[in-house]
Amino acid sequence: MAFDLTQALAERGWALTAAQREAFDRYYRLLVAWNERVNLTAITDPEGVALKHFYDSLTPAFYTDFSGISSLVDIGSGAGFPGLPLKLRFPHLALTIVDSLKKRIAFLEEAVRELGLSGVTLIHGRAEAVGRDPAHRERYDVAIARAVARLNVLGELCLPFVRVGGLFIAMKGSDVDDEVREAQGAIATLGGSLERIERFALPANGGGRTLLFIAKRSPTPAAYPRKPGMPEKKPLR
Repeated sequence: MAFDLTQALAERGWALTAAQREAFDRYYRLLVAWNERVNLTAITDPEGVALKHFYDSLTPAFYTDFSGISSLVDIGSGAGFPGLPLKLRFPHLALTIVDSLKKRIAFLEEAVRELGLSGVTLIHGRAEAVGRDPAHRERYDVAIARAVARLNVLGELCLPFVRVGGLFIAMKGSDVDDEVREAQGAIATLGGSLERIERFALPANGGGRTLLFIAKRSPTPAAYPRKPGMPEKKPLR
């Protein structure tokens, strides 16, 4: 059965406005056009992008109230997922996107202009470096990342951005149990605590997904994040 983003969201109780529907359509057309010269995504068909990029990006808001979130940082966003779809759905969000590849940031700059978005900051840099900048360290209500790295690595990249009392949301596939076990010590070291796990399947046989909600209980020690590359080379245990 064909996947329809508007209908699928309506089934969740969300009615996209005509302007939002047009924005998602423009985002799709821009993504495909840029993808011909910059490798942004392997998924380019309309239904695939609508399901596995747009709808998937919005799923965290099915399980936590984004209307009460003021600031969101998306780490390793790539072509803008999940940050830009969340911004389109929740225009009040002050969104910051951090990505290490200049070509992806260039795409996002054009996307933000084309979509007429305000309140979006795009940063070309490594999360390890940006997370040490006082302008960004422990400044955000929520940090989010989608399939960027294993959880013990991802925690070191994301938790330094989250204010105490805030939330880190890790978006994962269906098989996360080993990652969660190996990351418990790292999450605690970084000031976090695993609050809950939400497991679900995307519609239209889109596959299993898991959302990990990690609360920021205490400040991240000054030693973290370590210098660029170190979290991947020597993951915390």
